[in-house]
Amino acid sequence: MTSKRTATHGAAKGRLTRLPREQMAQAREGQLGWVLGACERVLRPLVRLALAFGVKHAQFERILRDVMLDEARRAWVAKGTEPNISQLSVTTGLNRKAITSRVRESTPLPYTEFSAEAKTLTLWLQMHADDPALGVLPITTADDSVPSFEGLAKLASRGNVHHRALLDELVRLNMATERDGTVELVVEGFVPEGDLKGMLSFLGDNARDHLLASVSNTIGARPPLLERAVFASGISIAECDRIHRLARERWKEFHREIYKEMRKAYAIAQPDDTTRIRVGIYAYFEDPKAELDSKGFTSANLEEGRNEDFPVAAQRPSVADARTPGVVRRRGRGKR
Repeated sequence: MTSKRTATHGAAKGRLTRLPREQMAQAREGQLGWVLGACERVLRPLVRLALAFGVKHAQFERILRDVMLDEARRAWVAKGTEPNISQLSVTTGLNRKAITSRVRESTPLPYTEFSAEAKTLTLWLQMHADDPALGVLPITTADDSVPSFEGLAKLASRGNVHHRALLDELVRLNMATERDGTVELVVEGFVPEGDLKGMLSFLGDNARDHLLASVSNTIGARPPLLERAVFASGISIAECDRIHRLARERWKEFHREIYKEMRKAYAIAQPDDTTRIRVGIYAYFEDPKAELDSKGFTSANLEEGRNEDFPVAAQRPSVADARTPGVVRRRGRGKR
């Protein structure tokens, strides 16, 4: 408990006073409220995904429990201590039985950093950007000086995966077509449409690293990482679509540049180099009026069978440039 000596008017000099417990509790409760509010926003799209595929509360709760235990152990190990069950229980709030009975039942998704087909297609896209004629390659060639898919796959996977297996996978994902001993590139990026497992792998990895950058910046775990966004409200859906297309075009240019730098770093990497990096971009737009206002969703509405239009707070058009953490600078149109 924090204490201090004061010499206030009407009190004896040196009288010992203490900060009220209520103030300390309120301050901590307010901070926890902010953290839980951020967690709620982050969880909402994950819950939407889970419900879309039939995930139930018990299954989601099990995942949350396992992740909390993993992260609690990581936090203890970072301080130089391998935690025991009691320490994990205190840190997470889980009882000892829940910790000792922890069992992972699901098959983990593959990590996209180790996807040989993604590496192969990305290298092919880079070669095609430098020379459009390389959009079509012979599958194999007797002349090593002539570019081929076999040579491309060997370079991208460092010879760890046979080129035929990679070609079959890219064809299955509709990213390439095979014809008369040649293979043609038919996409502009590695987006495994039609492959749910692959799409979920990218969703998990991309969202994870984006959030890790935000969390790292918020708790000050290291020098600030790049994590910025530009956003606007009160504009038309057509303008949102136009801006979205502009971002896609700019990303193509940046993608080629940053990939070249990653290839250089990959080529000079030493056997004991294990650090990974992911650089990405995202865009999302929606009409808030079409979204359900969760604050209006109550048990009373359910019990009475109501189907009401929940009010959405009116927003003035605004444009902002934000980063995490940092100052949000707003520029509104019109007087407030």
